[in-house]
Amino acid sequence: MEPARTTPAPRRRRLSLAVAALATAATALAGTTLSANAAVPPPPAGWSLVWSDDFTGAANTLPASANWIIDTGTSYPGGPPNWGTGEIQTYTNSTANVAHDGAGNLRITPLQNASGGWTSGRIETVRSNFKPSSGGVLAIEGRIQMPNVTGAEALGYWPAFWALGSPYRGNYQNWPGIGEFDVMENVNGINSVWGVLHCGVAPGGPCNEFNGIGASRACPGATCQSAFHTYRFEWDTSVSPQQLRWYVDGQLFHTVTQSQVGEPYWTQMTGHGGYFLLLNVAMGGGFPNGVAGFTTPTASTVPGRSMLVDYVAVYSRGGTPPTTPPPGGTVDAYGTIQAEAFNAQSGVIVEACSEGGQNIGAVRNGDWVRFDNVEFGSTPPRDFVARVASGAAGGVSGLVEVRIDSPTATPIGSFAIANTGGWQSWRPVPGNVGAVTGRHTVYLTFTSGQPANFVNVNWFTFRH
Repeated sequence: MEPARTTPAPRRRRLSLAVAALATAATALAGTTLSANAAVPPPPAGWSLVWSDDFTGAANTLPASANWIIDTGTSYPGGPPNWGTGEIQTYTNSTANVAHDGAGNLRITPLQNASGGWTSGRIETVRSNFKPSSGGVLAIEGRIQMPNVTGAEALGYWPAFWALGSPYRGNYQNWPGIGEFDVMENVNGINSVWGVLHCGVAPGGPCNEFNGIGASRACPGATCQSAFHTYRFEWDTSVSPQQLRWYVDGQLFHTVTQSQVGEPYWTQMTGHGGYFLLLNVAMGGGFPNGVAGFTTPTASTVPGRSMLVDYVAVYSRGGTPPTTPPPGGTVDAYGTIQAEAFNAQSGVIVEACSEGGQNIGAVRNGDWVRFDNVEFGSTPPRDFVARVASGAAGGVSGLVEVRIDSPTATPIGSFAIANTGGWQSWRPVPGNVGAVTGRHTVYLTFTSGQPANFVNVNWFTFRH
């Protein structure tokens, strides 16, 4: 059962922030740039490329499942309805809504069907551990053209490029404490980019939720809608107090400091395993409605105007990694650990997952998967959560267990799972775990009193 609409959720807005948008609306400027860059720009001196996607796939193909999860429906399973923002569209994995355009861009397109319903696209990175090293700087950047639509025809359009704290995955009730960085938001075809931080508690708190701490400005030169612009967010731990900075085409327009947020909220927002990135075009909801002063979209809104994404890249500069990684690197216990990214296994298969990417399947009694060099740090977890699905027959169930350093060690935690409605009907299930710190080999083991398959696993994580 989904929680009531009062549950805090990402990217909610009240009218006070939205009204500020009216002052930033500007007359459309001449010029249209539709071409993609030849490649992700090389990092400037002193910076390193951490991760990127240049969206060079063939026309009408989905974004790479190794990089992206495609969100579908009107909420996360167990999360607030309408994605917590009041938006009205249904997200799909159809190439009509989200696909490469064959010219080096990702195309996200809202559409309206014959009965008036809206569909669109929303994707999020598989990786959820983007954060700066101690004393370093992390930059999240995208070159994007907003949907090229303005005026009455644009009412309800809500394109965005943003990041959410990794502990949100599988929980969906811990926003805004886990943090949200809105690198680029726009509504109703206004020539303006908003940069917003969400943090702390809601309502109120240090980030004035549900508004967030935001600023906006017109896009330099050509309008946001008529041309590509480069939107960039930097998280700088090399200065004291630390800073969060927002740019458009290299021009700084918003800064939030560590002292503005304060404790314990800054540490809650920055002390976890990192962030995952999202791209989407919503229709309607609190932000566009607040700016318009009425419900959007309207009968005047036209479907089919795409947000185009040339590339997304993450860069880093300076800093000292917290540990020297052993061969093969470390795995953050508090980030999202993809089940198919095991170092060894017994009995399981890897298959395509309906949520994007892959999952492990055909899991039955006695099977296990092993994950090396999992770092828990000095603070033990309070529990773990796994995203699982089951199409097991009636009466067939089993345990998903966590063991440390040996597949035959006593489990430090477990939960029971039976049929969830199908082998791709996913849900997050939590289980308590005993205290564990430092770096360990982690085994997921599977125990059942029946010989039949009883569970598939997409990913799992530990939580403080």
